Amino acid sequence: MPPPPPLLGVAHAPAAAASVSASASLLHLPLRARRRHAAPRAAASVSASHPSHAHDALLLRRAADVADRSAGLTSPHPNFGCVIARPQLETDSVDAWVVGEGFLYAQGTPCAELLAAREAGDHARGATAYLNLEPGDCYGDSTAVSSLVQAGITRVVVGLRHPLKHLRGKAIQALRSQGIQVDVVGEDLQSKIFQEALKSCLVVNAPLLYRAAFRVPYSVLKYAMTADGKIAASSGHASWVSGKASRGRVFELRGRSDAVIVGGNTVRLDDPRLTARHVKGHVPVRIVMSQSLNLPEERNLWNVNDAYTIVATQRGARRDFQKKLAMKGVEVVEFDMLNPRDLMSYCYDRGYLSVLWECGGTLAASAISASIIHKEHEYWHGTIVLGIQMLQKVYAFWAPKIIGGVNAPTPVGELGMSQMTQAIDLIDVSYEQIGRDMLMSGFIQPIPDLSPVIPSADEIPSVDPELSPYETRIISFYKTWDVFGSFSNFSPHPIHMPDENGQYFTWPTVEHYYQAHKFVGIDDPQATDVVQEIKLAKSPEEAARIGRTRQREFPELVRKDWESEKIDVMYRAIKCKFSTYPHLTNMLLSTAGSVLVEASPHDLFWGGGREGEGLNYLGRLLMQLRSEILGTLPANVEVGKPA
Repeated sequence: MPPPPPLLGVAHAPAAAASVSASASLLHLPLRARRRHAAPRAAASVSASHPSHAHDALLLRRAADVADRSAGLTSPHPNFGCVIARPQLETDSVDAWVVGEGFLYAQGTPCAELLAAREAGDHARGATAYLNLEPGDCYGDSTAVSSLVQAGITRVVVGLRHPLKHLRGKAIQALRSQGIQVDVVGEDLQSKIFQEALKSCLVVNAPLLYRAAFRVPYSVLKYAMTADGKIAASSGHASWVSGKASRGRVFELRGRSDAVIVGGNTVRLDDPRLTARHVKGHVPVRIVMSQSLNLPEERNLWNVNDAYTIVATQRGARRDFQKKLAMKGVEVVEFDMLNPRDLMSYCYDRGYLSVLWECGGTLAASAISASIIHKEHEYWHGTIVLGIQMLQKVYAFWAPKIIGGVNAPTPVGELGMSQMTQAIDLIDVSYEQIGRDMLMSGFIQPIPDLSPVIPSADEIPSVDPELSPYETRIISFYKTWDVFGSFSNFSPHPIHMPDENGQYFTWPTVEHYYQAHKFVGIDDPQATDVVQEIKLAKSPEEAARIGRTRQREFPELVRKDWESEKIDVMYRAIKCKFSTYPHLTNMLLSTAGSVLVEASPHDLFWGGGREGEGLNYLGRLLMQLRSEILGTLPANVEVGKPA
């Protein structure tokens, strides 16, 4: 590898006095204000001098673009991008300055900072790292921070502080404690030149920001209509309003979503598949909202081989039909009162970040009307009042055709508005020509900028009492970015365990090991192929999808003793994980006296279920392991049995 290029000796320019412009209401909510961090700054040596604000802004925007590279390939997750750059005397092109890049591919995969540092190698020493979002470490340690420190990074530029309270400010403080200069946009870097870069950082993590601020998934309404505003003919026929290129864009939108939501009318009239058919990667869950459950017995959505389907309905509706759906593999979820608000709360509990509404006008109007008014949201500087819409963004495809019809349906039904002054004005609107169609997109509500008013250094330890999570009696975990996310099977902790041949193999995650062992010991080449497929899965999400799909498609390939052995398989993997990583053991022991609950609302075996009806075997195994380590339970006692 050639030696690193010489650093460009440019003096550190003072931050401009003007704050980041709020010309786009997209950039932050009302009543938001930032001020400079009062903590002492690490002195920047001449050799670590950084480029101009213009270069910083370009490279930060590049980090946001890099962070978006996994979109559609995996289920939505916090998007992290890291760009490592060294200014060079020979050129002013920032592209030539970049020596390493990385992004988080999926939850449970190596972090962006680690990948960028690996790519940069020796070139990272003395360089600057650009991060669209403050690192949110799901390793249970400080891998992201230590990767930058060990690589020799001397300066870090951060677009946004992490919006989750248990991670916010933690990595920034850790980097500064290592003597690294950290510049946060809007705090240390206040020039207007960062406006577009900050906007990019907000947009790429809009789902995470909405979820953190409002405790609902980021919801997008998509529809296609004719030039005269119709989404179908008077007969209900709607294939196709828009062109092929527009439909391709819809597949991309689906790939970026955890779930796609439709109503009963769409199922009855259109019989959609709702898959991302042209995309190899993430396939969203299909959710059907139907109060009466008056749905046909045969529909494309009841085929769950390619995608999972959930039917949300009113409690007690057509129990006989519910059983038929369950026999097909469709999950039925009952609500006391089915409405968009409660459905979004349920999606939040399932860990969804982003959902796409592809419904008709009646359900679209209901979703738009289901805003939560006067919801209080606490920031570090106090409590403000927010009006929260269930839908946050609209994608409207306009086709150059006219269908007419007094009774032809429109994209949005009755909202109760009688005057044009009551209309909802979209913000940050953009237009794009797609084939013969026009795509208009805009936000119903601005993206929340959750960066807090930063306290002085001596105030930081007492700022947020929620950062002491060990006092509660019940500790829940689910996604890897949760407070105790490293307890998840999806956490990025490789384990060294035997494979199907008895040879020790480094499994990327516990989930890889668990899913593969469904098919271990089966004398069938196809079972061997499945094990190899799971071994090579790029993420635990992919490993789980392969394992579950193959189990459903080829039950004869699953070992006969799986139901009786799967708990032992899981426990062996968990014990290996915690014995391999001492910091995880310390975290587990810190929960002594608390009940551990895997908070999946739909997994009734490993998780706790929606209303506590689940068996919570993963939580029970972790508590058993904790007792063994503490010496309060013999190592040979099986979970669920008395000592």
